[in-house]
Amino acid sequence: MEQMKPSAANSPPLTPLGFLERAATVYGDCTSIVYSRNTVYTWRETNLRCLRVASSLSSIGIGRFDVVSVLSPNTPAMYELQFAVPMSGAILNNINTRLDARTVSVLLRHCGSKLLFVDVFSRDLAVEAIAMLTDPPILVFIADNEEEGGADVADHTKKFSYSYDDLVERGDPGFNWIRPESEWDPVVLNYTSGTTSAPKGVVHSHRGIFVMSLDSLIDWTVPKNPVYLWTLPIFHANGWSFPWGIAAVGGTNVCLRKFDAPLIYRLIRDHGVTHMCGAPVVLNMLSATQESKPLNHPVNILTAGAPPPATVLLRAESIGFNISHGYGLTETGGLNVSCAWKPQWNRLPASDRARLKARQGVRTVGFTEIDVVDPGSGRSVERNGERVGEIVMRGSSIMLGYLKDPIGTEKALKNGWFFTGDVGVIHSDGYLEIKDRSKDIIITGGENVSSVEVEAVLYTNPAVNEVAVVARPDEFWGETPCAFVSLKPGLTRKPTEEEIIEYCKTKMPRYMVPKTVSFQDELPKTSTGKVMKFVLREIAKRMGSTRLSRM
Repeated sequence: MEQMKPSAANSPPLTPLGFLERAATVYGDCTSIVYSRNTVYTWRETNLRCLRVASSLSSIGIGRFDVVSVLSPNTPAMYELQFAVPMSGAILNNINTRLDARTVSVLLRHCGSKLLFVDVFSRDLAVEAIAMLTDPPILVFIADNEEEGGADVADHTKKFSYSYDDLVERGDPGFNWIRPESEWDPVVLNYTSGTTSAPKGVVHSHRGIFVMSLDSLIDWTVPKNPVYLWTLPIFHANGWSFPWGIAAVGGTNVCLRKFDAPLIYRLIRDHGVTHMCGAPVVLNMLSATQESKPLNHPVNILTAGAPPPATVLLRAESIGFNISHGYGLTETGGLNVSCAWKPQWNRLPASDRARLKARQGVRTVGFTEIDVVDPGSGRSVERNGERVGEIVMRGSSIMLGYLKDPIGTEKALKNGWFFTGDVGVIHSDGYLEIKDRSKDIIITGGENVSSVEVEAVLYTNPAVNEVAVVARPDEFWGETPCAFVSLKPGLTRKPTEEEIIEYCKTKMPRYMVPKTVSFQDELPKTSTGKVMKFVLREIAKRMGSTRLSRM
């Protein structure tokens, strides 16, 4: 038996890109993409369009391991680029459209982006960002004929070298797409928190995304030919790997430029939407709107991030949404933990069901191992739902590492585990529950906010002496940044809360701006002078919901 070894026939590199090629064969005449009122493609057409774009990128000079960035919401072009870019051999880098120009320029510089696809309504952001670069990427303009003003390219031809439509038209539909030489070759680069001061570029392999894509389908029991509504931004960890997963099962991608509750309900009705993803704020917005009437068919929603409040879960389920809850990080490529539901739990009272569903759950079937360990000893904590420790994990979808950050990579990937920085417990039934996320991360409406980065901006205010930023509960966004500030002594005029907030608005993306500023004579500290953020978190919790406090 020891002579039985891998060979070229049984070990070709795993890659999610092959899902598209198969979809074109198996589901060729099935609808692949629907957008607005007039844009519809089949899987055969989507495959050919992706091949054409990949061919054009290759002819421009984009090749293996070049980074190609995309600045776009969930449009058909954005979906196609999840395949087309890596099919050219390049590494795909989706950028959050909600970032400011300075941050976008930092990311483009850090990854050495060779080409940037820009949605029509992000053109000003892109132009401002590349003006800060000495070696800017090639710009490709993505028009949108479905939106008013979205097809106007006349004023921008000088800034942009090509249009997306140009690349589709000039490309070769018979292009032999570039397969990875190794399944460990990088395929995507995603930036997580701490983007301006210390960019954290998470690099994933073809193998990792392949496994995560299929694992997510199995865990969520996604059938063939689902109708998937893109309420989750694809620039958030590649839409939790569902761009590739939906291709694997020949689903219909209903693209959505921006979140609008009435439009979402119309799309659910018109297209028979079966599946969608989003942060808990999506559940809240859908269940709180006047449009929230009972659905005529069940819709599966997968949510992650902060645990959904019990009241929101109950309200959404009463409308007809079937909610699944999971947990993952940018570093895991998607959700590798899910609250696997047990039939006997259906007999429990509604409040108990909501409490159980708010737990993160157990590892998905394609993942290897998850544990909670004592930070001091490194040993597994007792599974009693009370003993807290750091959440660690290992499995095929864990990142290759952080781009240009060997120290950060070594710190996160050590002793055979990925150390998440999140704190949790494991209950006696083996289910994981997060008790506190990484101390420097605030998740507001699904966006990761680095408290360290917000603090760095606040320290540039000449009136600020000390500052600490923590999460404050919010009934709508889940949580929002709350800044505790001590002012410099001897000020002739002290700034107001509103003035500090307005100052932040000029220095950072809007979603990062603190919604609350609490002035303190002095911040609580340990004997060694370290700010005790856990004390401030408790104070923020006692403040109650941000929105309730401002009613």
